[in-house]
Amino acid sequence: MAPTPPALLVIAADDAVATACAAAGWAVTRADTAADAPPHGAVLVAAPSRQALADLLVQPWLPLVALDSAVVVLTAVADEGLEADLLRLGVEAIVPEHDPVEIQRAIRHAVERKCFEQATRSAYATDLATGLPHRAQLVEHMTQMLALREREPAPMVLIVLRVDGYAAAAARLGDEAAAVLRRKVAVRLRAALRASDVVAAMGPKAFGVLLGRLEAPADGERVAAKLVRSLQQPFIVAGQPCNVAAAVGLALYPEHGTDAETLLQHAGTQASSVATLGRDGFAARTERGPAAAANDDRS
Repeated sequence: MAPTPPALLVIAADDAVATACAAAGWAVTRADTAADAPPHGAVLVAAPSRQALADLLVQPWLPLVALDSAVVVLTAVADEGLEADLLRLGVEAIVPEHDPVEIQRAIRHAVERKCFEQATRSAYATDLATGLPHRAQLVEHMTQMLALREREPAPMVLIVLRVDGYAAAAARLGDEAAAVLRRKVAVRLRAALRASDVVAAMGPKAFGVLLGRLEAPADGERVAAKLVRSLQQPFIVAGQPCNVAAAVGLALYPEHGTDAETLLQHAGTQASSVATLGRDGFAARTERGPAAAANDDRS
């Protein structure tokens, strides 16, 4: 069976460029924007003028698409400042728009770099005990989302959960049982979130949750309550019920910080400063005080 040709999304480029890419073996799709397009291995964007480069720089879809796709920009001008900003947002290459050979080379090289980056990210940014991204991967996601929020303001919330109960499980059932319990906690948290949310393992007892798309900041408290409720039902490990307890800290963008490390520190400090509670409730603290509204959402 012949291999599936690489998928290439072509945006705003002329027909000659799209035809040349198809002739080179790419499975070409044309579109006016990548905002609602399905994932592609590569995205080729035409920005022929300085103004077009500046307009591309503020497109809200660009940093999100660049996380998983190799983005190559075609242009007829040179502007080192704009090009540097585009590269910081994740663009892999910026090439002259009338050099077909260089365009094909740039796309191939960009895809190879993106594949290597993703393989490296998967190998070194995953918590092997839970299968979740670890702290470095969470910081990367936060940095990309914060770049988007600077151009498209909207609420964003980081939740840090401190989970206790592993030591009791280890004392009663052994170290392997405690490891299994931690994995089950990770699975339950992931199941309680949307696919667009990010949950990461931040250490032996902590998890971080990034809510990048919210209608209002108060939604963060409701999600925190939902997550803790999901942990209140006992876990079955080695045939035995095991309970955990959780404390929650929340950091809101931009009220509590505008960079990833500041937000992580804020939420982590709060999660560490309150007592954990188990099946009968939970402890949470924000700058507005305890999450009473979130507790009222209990079902």
